Amino acid sequence: MTKNFKSLTVSLGCVFGTLAAFAPAAHAAGALSAQDAWVRWLPNDLPAAGYVTLKNEGDQPVNLVGVSSDAYGMVMLHQTVSNGSTQKMVMVDKATVPAHGTLAIAPGGYHLMLEKAKHKIAPGDTVNVKLQFSDGETLETPFAVKSPSGQ
Repeated sequence: MTKNFKSLTVSLGCVFGTLAAFAPAAHAAGALSAQDAWVRWLPNDLPAAGYVTLKNEGDQPVNLVGVSSDAYGMVMLHQTVSNGSTQKMVMVDKATVPAHGTLAIAPGGYHLMLEKAKHKIAPGDTVNVKLQFSDGETLETPFAVKSPSGQ
């Protein structure tokens, strides 16, 4: 009986191990994944900012080259640039996610500008953003909408 129990345990372990290996990671495409995605909502139809951490498990760097959303009429990739005592936002064509590394799209650096909301959006909502990469991968990523304080 002990031998049969051990065989059953090994068999079940193999089955669950195989299933886990083929289960998709949350918000992942190939070697890329998106984590901690959120939008800083602003009132009165002001443009919102989107933030996310992109992780690349691959052996080659990959560029984020496009962003879009069915909830907003316009989504752009911007970078905050400091020039002495002033800062400005500059639209950029791409941002590189290094091989075996991460790219923080975060306040004070790269960020997504989301403009022209297609419907009422408020803190507590979720909006989907499509992230397009230079290797052809696309991540459909849910972004949690938070208040201006990030709550």
